[in-house]
Amino acid sequence: MHGAMFMPIGDAGRAELVEKRLADAITGGHLRAGDRLPSEAELARTMGVAPVTVREALMALRSRGLVITRRGRNGGSFVSDEADPLAFARETLVRSSSLAIRDLGVHYAALTSAGARLAARRAAPSEVAAIRARLSRIEPSGTSSGAPHESGAWRQAMDDLHLELVALSQSARLTRDQMRLQAELSPLLLLIDVDPAVRHRQWKQLDRLLDAVEAGDEDAAGATVESLVSEAINAIDGLRLSLHGS
Repeated sequence: MHGAMFMPIGDAGRAELVEKRLADAITGGHLRAGDRLPSEAELARTMGVAPVTVREALMALRSRGLVITRRGRNGGSFVSDEADPLAFARETLVRSSSLAIRDLGVHYAALTSAGARLAARRAAPSEVAAIRARLSRIEPSGTSSGAPHESGAWRQAMDDLHLELVALSQSARLTRDQMRLQAELSPLLLLIDVDPAVRHRQWKQLDRLLDAVEAGDEDAAGATVESLVSEAINAIDGLRLSLHGS
């Protein structure tokens, strides 16, 4: 996920697009409070835009309170301490409709299911085992490596594992699309991750998905993805209704 933040914008690159790319990374929890952004020159080079475009985007991010800039030897642009991913995710959810949320779920399920089915056909056992080993280090209770649970850390770890699994499809295009769509859904998933029971079910579902991919069972892999996404979307939409009612 981290690499997706700084992929080239291309000819359509504008300050608004750079601003959105970085804002999505911050509000989605992939860039955290205190994280230092690459320099303006590096951002311009990796995103394929002019330095003045990056400068304009950073000014907009500062005006929104997402980024602060410090001068001096250890200066640069940093994610603001006030940039709370959960608060931004709640605002996004309140502004969303049930139709939009469920349409996002349909898109995500279709894309991830296609990747999982291809992974079941193409992945080597050692590749699946590597993902399973990383999954085993994230306890279903929501703690990782004995440290207290942080919903942002949990979501980032799960996003990375899902992306690694889709990458086993050996389709670069599918993987890139998964990366972009995952960045859109991830902030909303962050809202339901605060429930330990939800994290436990997500962990178990991903474990079952790895079982299906390891067994080469494309149908089971696709069905597991659909079940996983359906449950998450239902929880997100239920939370949306409760926020409207509060």
